[in-house]
Amino acid sequence: MVAGGLNGRAKLSTLTLLLCRSCFNYTLSVGLHSSSKGFQAFNTLHRCPNFFLDNCIKSIPVGILFNWPTFAPSIFGCYQSFSTQAFPAEIVDEVLAEVLSVMANSQSSGEELCAAYIDKFCNDRNLSGAIRLVRTLHDKNITLCPNTYNRLLKAAGEENDIGLLCQSFKDLIVSCKSLNSSTYLIFAQAFIKENDVNCLLRFVREISKLIFPSNTTVMNRIIFAFAECGQVDKALLIFYQMKSLKPKPDVITYNTILGILGKRGRIDEMLKEFMAMKEDGLIPDIVSYNTLITGLRKIGRLESCLIFYREMCERGIEPDLRTYNALIESFGKYGDIEESLRLFNEMKHRGICPSIHVYKSLISNLKKMGKLELAIAFSNEMKESISNHRRPDYIQRKNR
Repeated sequence: MVAGGLNGRAKLSTLTLLLCRSCFNYTLSVGLHSSSKGFQAFNTLHRCPNFFLDNCIKSIPVGILFNWPTFAPSIFGCYQSFSTQAFPAEIVDEVLAEVLSVMANSQSSGEELCAAYIDKFCNDRNLSGAIRLVRTLHDKNITLCPNTYNRLLKAAGEENDIGLLCQSFKDLIVSCKSLNSSTYLIFAQAFIKENDVNCLLRFVREISKLIFPSNTTVMNRIIFAFAECGQVDKALLIFYQMKSLKPKPDVITYNTILGILGKRGRIDEMLKEFMAMKEDGLIPDIVSYNTLITGLRKIGRLESCLIFYREMCERGIEPDLRTYNALIESFGKYGDIEESLRLFNEMKHRGICPSIHVYKSLISNLKKMGKLELAIAFSNEMKESISNHRRPDYIQRKNR
């Protein structure tokens, strides 16, 4: 109501002070901007950064000619101004000047202010300005939190600008030492409604040309993110494209693909890629074999499970609890309880403690086969195992 009677620059300045008074209950001297004297402001607004960022930056309407205050430990100086009619480069330069002023005067990292400006650019659909600001901040060695980068990618995805999305993500990869998994998921989710994969494959080729030590890791995480979003075919396209580029897929890449195909029952394709992995000179690890065995057991190919189990052992790879879980459950489920018991005893002989899941699976299958006495014996053994794990000395060691 009060601000409604004001206009132009005075309107924004006075509104800010009145709102801040409601936050601090201070008696404020309201000053208006003048080109000759500037704006003499109180010395406490910098104590309320959340108010400033949430109410001052985000509430500025598009098209207004406004003045932006410069933070200082004690007082504000004159306002600096820019309008939406200025070129994006000029706006970003003024924003950067504002950020550097904050950092110089308040010994702050300026991260919150940067994040607020980028959020403002995204809300106003000025993505080019947001990207230029991110690049410039990177050149100035000013870091941003992951949520700020995620906000930028979300904005590009909402605009359905795949070209801008790819360029933004590439800039982020180069700018940041590492990105969290949510950033990769946001990138992948933007392609759900995109049927033209040419831009995605072009992006993969561009990533492969970048010189940094973790580009294989980046590609692996992109493939995994696409699979997590249910875009399996696109994940496989990226993988096949990666095969023709440098760096080539590594063991982690192949393990990811084996898992994707195995979960979806595409077993023949999974076995084909496993063979290609070995042909490329890569040595399968425990994850590779466990993924194969898990995929094969789902469709009842128990003989193949045993073949890969023996191959794994011959290569000197020790089976772990996951290996035995898959084999014991599978053989018991399909009626070969003798093989299931043999593997169970072999697991204990190797010093691997059976999980409760293994016990329950074995007991259930024994009951189905009519071997009730043996089922009761394993049930008692399971209870004893649980009791041993709950002993006071175990709990004390666990809490250290």
